[in-house]
Amino acid sequence: MQLPPDHPAILAPKVAVLLINLGTPDSPEPAAVRRYLGQFLSDKRVVEIPQILWQPILRGVILTTRPKKSSHAYKQVWTEEGSPLAAITARQARSLQGLLGADVVVDWAMRYGNPAIDHAIDRLMSAGAAKILLAPLYPQYCAATTATANDFAFAHLARLRLQPAIRTLPPYYDDPLYLDALASDLSGQLGALDFAPQRLLLSFHGMPERTLTLGDPYHCHCRKTARLLADRLDVPVDVAFQSRFGRAKWLEPATDLTLKAYPGDGVTKVAVAAPGFSADCLETVEEIGIRGREDFIAAGGTHFARLDCLNDRPASMALLVELVRRELAGWWPSS
Repeated sequence: MQLPPDHPAILAPKVAVLLINLGTPDSPEPAAVRRYLGQFLSDKRVVEIPQILWQPILRGVILTTRPKKSSHAYKQVWTEEGSPLAAITARQARSLQGLLGADVVVDWAMRYGNPAIDHAIDRLMSAGAAKILLAPLYPQYCAATTATANDFAFAHLARLRLQPAIRTLPPYYDDPLYLDALASDLSGQLGALDFAPQRLLLSFHGMPERTLTLGDPYHCHCRKTARLLADRLDVPVDVAFQSRFGRAKWLEPATDLTLKAYPGDGVTKVAVAAPGFSADCLETVEEIGIRGREDFIAAGGTHFARLDCLNDRPASMALLVELVRRELAGWWPSS
């Protein structure tokens, strides 16, 4: 049957991978930070308070005062490429594209801010993607990270007449591929330091304690990652949770309080790693690398090192390639 002359072009079906990370403002200026925080803190997966109670607080006190403070923090980490998180995620996508080859289309998106997940899905489909692997880059599952990324993608798909086939990358918190990549990378970074840390503090992003009691496995995933990683390293490992916000009780121990307490316990040389983050960002570069260092030194510490996330270094890309190949099995001849 011959197609009519005005029929849209039919592209050869392709397989695609969409790397997804948390998000970043478009610039470090207060107005951009306010837009970003408004979107982020309006997510019902992130703040589980009835919106009728939460929105007046958010639109009042929080978005009036917090953007200026957060803007100062973002300005301390902003680079010529923009936000570290966006720049690194973009590099991860480019590297993964090169490693997988032309048979797979790779793109990236942010849950909050730009590039948005819905626009990325549209781009992939315009390029002929009939099968898409959504890959939220969170090793440990949390409803406020993995689930909301998938939610947003599915909500967009629900509006489409023609939907692609979809798979999602599962959490990989206890995957030997992830643990071996972390152990190899962190061992290299520790070995390059000019001091021997008495402790390696593994700092995971915090969540309200009620998420644990409600059944979110995040805390358990973090603890298992830490335990299995400690078995692969030659330095004593501690675990803490950072980025507390609001008055609710959060997962403990807190990273900032742990760093302040170390010197009083005789621990004056520490290294801090953030294995729950796939790429360095505000929370690792500024919160740990700047404020964490200041807290530790002010409390009497003498030696402090913030270790980089896996980012787009060889260990990270080898990990991503293998995770993606595994999830594309049956879709892609090379998997």
